[in-house]
Amino acid sequence: MAFLTDRKRAEGLGSAQSGTEHFWAMKKSSIALLILIPFFVFTFGNVLGSSYEDVLAYYSRPFPAIVAALTLLVGFKHFNDGFQVLIEDYVHGLAGKIIILGMTCVSYGAAAVGVFAIAKMAL
Repeated sequence: MAFLTDRKRAEGLGSAQSGTEHFWAMKKSSIALLILIPFFVFTFGNVLGSSYEDVLAYYSRPFPAIVAALTLLVGFKHFNDGFQVLIEDYVHGLAGKIIILGMTCVSYGAAAVGVFAIAKMAL
């Protein structure tokens, strides 16, 4: 490694070998949320304050249910990736790995519960 030039060292992906992929994943999910959040606000705003039966009837239609489910899934994935970056920067060693694993389980579990609730309303 000592015989590599600075240019050869700079051409790699970094010590973790995945920094660029993680960066682009965050960019893609943020652009997806930029599109999904206004759709979600407008679809959710139509039923805000309505009765339970009206909400069930509204979310039994495919477009509002799909928008809500996609917003939940992409939002929790984006949250998990951002939280992972935060922990990798400030917590090191085994504690960081445990916190990342725990938050990954929590965020995917919350996304699954949300999608299940939307599917239950839609079906």
